[in-house]
Amino acid sequence: MAPSSKALRADDTNITALHTPSDLGDNATAAIAAELNKLTADAFALYVKTKNFHWHMSGPHFRDYHLLLDEQSDQIFAAIDPLAERARKLGRTTIHSIGEIAKLSRIKDNDSAFVSPADMLDELVKDNKSFTAALRAAHEVADDHKDSATTSVLEIYIDESERRTWFLFEASRNADGGGH
Repeated sequence: MAPSSKALRADDTNITALHTPSDLGDNATAAIAAELNKLTADAFALYVKTKNFHWHMSGPHFRDYHLLLDEQSDQIFAAIDPLAERARKLGRTTIHSIGEIAKLSRIKDNDSAFVSPADMLDELVKDNKSFTAALRAAHEVADDHKDSATTSVLEIYIDESERRTWFLFEASRNADGGGH
């Protein structure tokens, strides 16, 4: 009988089988991977929220907002695998489940039946700003441990997150009005 996933996670022997050697040291890889795993969870949550708002967008600017959120959700989704794989390259594990995403993510769900376009854009501005701040904090941890590969990856995502925030902010100006 194969051991349960709980047994595998509790058994250091099995975790060691996933360990990739790194010159950064155990403390460094543990600290950096912890940040990467939180970012991976945040990216999953931000992706789902952005898709949720994309699917439920309505109003006079539907097409523009719908396409903007589709583009942004694709960009966020594209960051998930590299973030998770960066933790694995450091010899650590990454996200295992939806439950772990829920536990680690700092992005709040929005399960409301209806959210106005202005509120959607405002919420996504705040979430992307929060994600940018988390990326910067993780960058600082990686930089403190001289992990230039992780800092390089994070710099790209910081720039992308700032761009998303900018576009959302500009789109949100008079979002419920007749302007633009």
